[in-house]
Amino acid sequence: MEQTYRIAEHTILIRTLYEQMHREAAAFAASGAADFTVETTQADIDAERVRAARSAQEEGRAPQAYPDAYIETLAVYRRIAERMPQDDTVLFHGSAIAVDGAAYIFAAKSGTGKSTHARLWRELLGDRAVMINDDKPLLHIAENGATVYGTPWNGKHRLGINGSAPVRAICILERGAQNRIERVDPKTAYPVLLQQTYRPASAEALQKTLTLLDRLMRVTALYRLRCNMEPEAARVSYEAMKENRS
Repeated sequence: MEQTYRIAEHTILIRTLYEQMHREAAAFAASGAADFTVETTQADIDAERVRAARSAQEEGRAPQAYPDAYIETLAVYRRIAERMPQDDTVLFHGSAIAVDGAAYIFAAKSGTGKSTHARLWRELLGDRAVMINDDKPLLHIAENGATVYGTPWNGKHRLGINGSAPVRAICILERGAQNRIERVDPKTAYPVLLQQTYRPASAEALQKTLTLLDRLMRVTALYRLRCNMEPEAARVSYEAMKENRS
């Protein structure tokens, strides 16, 4: 099965063994000459399953018995993520929401509450808030700023659009009894942002990714929010970040 898609300003021909990938990416379907091609094999699926089991073990979770069709969607995105750094683009694990055309990205360790906090923003701001991607957006990082793109890989709740927005701020979430937000410097933000950035297997792509991450921290405002999961947390974080222009 094959179809061409437009994802993060790239036209990609995707060939797969199963249909699920194409159902989930239907909103991104396109036509025209492909910038590059991604093709999966059973070996890719088997290797991805091993990675998923290892990741679950490291996080103390029981491995899930996912079907090959689902595992293949992960293998496809891995292939795309390996290719993207050469065009100044990286896969980032976070929840990206746009308000009045500007994007805010929430990053945190798994289980901290990124999606919950983004939901609080949507409840606070109503139609002004648009979920770009709730799980694995792509970030294009230029010298004058970053742009976040929606992708078909948008989390278990399938929250996202085929769209993009300039990034106004990245906010690292931590659990806390009180809601408090502060600007942080790149040295403070780096460990979390590195953990949430896809790191390619090839040495060349990995070096480019690390260079792009350094650039991202130079051109984007960085915050840390210690918060509970009450509606007030959304108001505190939005009010602090909305006026930022640096």
